[in-house]
Amino acid sequence: MRQSTSAITVTHFKGYGWFGLGLIFFAETALVFQREYPLAKLISVWTTPLCWWGYILFLDALIFRLKGSSLIASRRREFYLQLPLSIICWLIFELYNLHLENWEYHGLPENPLILCIGLGSAFATIMPGMFQTAELLETLRIFKGFQIAKLKVTNRIIYGGVVLGFIFVMTPLLVSQYYARFLFALVWTGFVMLLDPIVYSSGGGSLLRDLEEGTLERILCLFVAGYICGFLWEFWNYWAAAKWVYTAPFTPNIRVFEMPLAGFLGFGPFAWEYFAMYNFARLFGKKGPATQ
Repeated sequence: MRQSTSAITVTHFKGYGWFGLGLIFFAETALVFQREYPLAKLISVWTTPLCWWGYILFLDALIFRLKGSSLIASRRREFYLQLPLSIICWLIFELYNLHLENWEYHGLPENPLILCIGLGSAFATIMPGMFQTAELLETLRIFKGFQIAKLKVTNRIIYGGVVLGFIFVMTPLLVSQYYARFLFALVWTGFVMLLDPIVYSSGGGSLLRDLEEGTLERILCLFVAGYICGFLWEFWNYWAAAKWVYTAPFTPNIRVFEMPLAGFLGFGPFAWEYFAMYNFARLFGKKGPATQ
């Protein structure tokens, strides 16, 4: 993500950006006619991957137009790394959900192969979708100049973050299912506390290092990107034939489309978690893409 320059350089708009807009329009059109035409109903099962791949392609072309470089056009190796990592990271949260039971899926394809293709193609878009949204915000310099007093990072902060993060990610798994379903906030915040100090100590790109430098730009870009993507996830999911619904407690009658408000508040920290997970995974490779 941290690729912005001091000024926006306008270049041409990549052709795949128009294709991305076409995918979104195609999927939305199928949603409108899904009750009238069987083919439209079949297509609307794929609303999430179609819209999100379209969004990623369009956003990448827009970012390239604004600054002359982008994830797909200029950092393709990084893009290819994000796709499987996005799936793996989300499967971690799916494993948690087996115990917490905060959401469930309706209308999924019955064929196992088609189901795996659909879920995989949808889960793969989570990481690049959020990171590209954050990169666009950074390119537009919306949070440029947001600074705080520099944080002195001590061993107490590093070890304290790791210990607290470990407690957060383990507690929901160690209590009964009845209580665990109320602890989803620990899952959506614990991994960033657990992993980001490790990444910082290992010299990787970390939010803790941003705080040490006194800059909030990347932190705020990711945070806001989480909510932008969260809104789009829920918007495109709401009318889809294959969708997720929530059974999480708290604010069940105050919702953003299908998502209870209490759960929607977790999208900001969720973007931080994916950032921490991505940079933690990169520590295992001797050579990797440029620091996110």
